[in-house]
Amino acid sequence: MPDFSTLMLFAAAALVLTATPGPDMLLIASRSISQGRAAGFLTYAGIALGTYCHALAAAFGLSQLFITVPAAFETVRWAGCCYLLYLAYKTIRSEGIAFEPATTLKRLSGRRMGLATNLLNPKMALFVMALFPQFVNASAGSLTMQMLILASILNGIGLVVNGAVIFLGSTIRSKLQSASRFPKLPQYILATVFTGLACRLALQSRN
Repeated sequence: MPDFSTLMLFAAAALVLTATPGPDMLLIASRSISQGRAAGFLTYAGIALGTYCHALAAAFGLSQLFITVPAAFETVRWAGCCYLLYLAYKTIRSEGIAFEPATTLKRLSGRRMGLATNLLNPKMALFVMALFPQFVNASAGSLTMQMLILASILNGIGLVVNGAVIFLGSTIRSKLQSASRFPKLPQYILATVFTGLACRLALQSRN
């Protein structure tokens, strides 16, 4: 296991990372505004699970595939774009009441959504592969366990930061509930976020 000073240094880096607005935070905020606090937390749960998957991939060297085989990076990148555009389409086509309490199906789909968008972002895999190895020590025990510990720290700090975003989003949602003239406004907001993330992913490169 990494020593205490290493863990504190990583925690500081993780705090800066999670407090910087990015695609995950934007997705969580939009889900919280459109479907409420539960949907926001479940979306974050999916993203956190995706972080563990990337950490394991880095530990087993799978993320190296994106560097050595450019076609693999491009395949995942465009698959992510298509998935995000599909989510935007499904959101706009949804006939449900925008502010109704989330059903079990919606909550489950929210968790899957967070997981899928995280896993289909090749930049996340490259980031984990670049950052995590700087804080592991081959003589300090299992590399896989060290990676999982770092992922847990990142997710724990992310829960605090994104939890604040979720509560803010749910507060905005309560304000929007009175805007009955625009019943599908949250759906349009969420669809816009998905489209924006798809465009951002399409413009990414490996560098």
